[in-house]
Amino acid sequence: MQQEIDQRRIQKMYQMLLEMAGGNFTNRIQRSEKDDELEALVVLINMVAEEMKESLFYSGFINPHYTHKQFVQTTFILDADFTIRSYNSAVPSVLGFPPDRLYNKAFSSLLSKESLPIWNSVAAALLQDATYNSTQELIYMTQEQLLVPCFCTISRLMHSSTILISSVATIITEPIKTLVSPEGTNLLGGLSSYSDVQLMQHVYDYILANLNSPLPSSKDLSRIFGSNDYKLKSGFKQLFKTSIYQFYTNERMKRARLLIQETKIPLKSIASTNGFTSYPNFSRAFKNHFGQTPKDIKRRLPDI
Repeated sequence: MQQEIDQRRIQKMYQMLLEMAGGNFTNRIQRSEKDDELEALVVLINMVAEEMKESLFYSGFINPHYTHKQFVQTTFILDADFTIRSYNSAVPSVLGFPPDRLYNKAFSSLLSKESLPIWNSVAAALLQDATYNSTQELIYMTQEQLLVPCFCTISRLMHSSTILISSVATIITEPIKTLVSPEGTNLLGGLSSYSDVQLMQHVYDYILANLNSPLPSSKDLSRIFGSNDYKLKSGFKQLFKTSIYQFYTNERMKRARLLIQETKIPLKSIASTNGFTSYPNFSRAFKNHFGQTPKDIKRRLPDI
């Protein structure tokens, strides 16, 4: 039984990675009550999705892999029993359901377990107040069991038992083809071509994928990516407004802190996972970065 549960958890991670590979960094994986290696992977995948989502707009520059985010309006119409009677065309694409699959479903069946208490409270208020209107953060569950957080406006239509739920979600459009002109027009200072920007993105991705290992020297990185030391350092700082080493340090410390806060993995294991050869070295680096030791960070409450 446990093996089947773990297989389902792995399938969710696999689906999440496919979504990210396709440019969708909006979804998240729902946390379970477990504190094991699979749960640590869930935390890290969610964190990477959040980081990549933020990188789409970085100091005015467009991430070279994707165009900008697009806002789409999602609208549900429910009857007095909170059953879905209609929805706009954006809903199936955002939630990943076939167009006719959502009709006649209970609206609550689309929500994550964290959102159900909120929705139950809203539903009770809707039954009592004919003029009810509020905005709530609800988390939808896609067909692939991924999470889509949205701020939803919930109201009852005047002189009607019909309920309207409207929200805004984000999607990613197709990959862009050019960021700077192929003729080499210098639109980003030292980054004179689209291939230069792609190179910096590859370095960025490489660092995120290797946070559990020591950072290679800039000369070694330049050899890995077939560039030169100066171009790599100056280009990365120009595009991402931070040095390669500072970016690596910040991301490694952020990941370590998240694992401390959200899991019960032993601190020594977290130190090792983040590429530190000993816990004292990790503790010193952590305190230098955050002003407090790993032991000072409040952790998840133990299971009762």
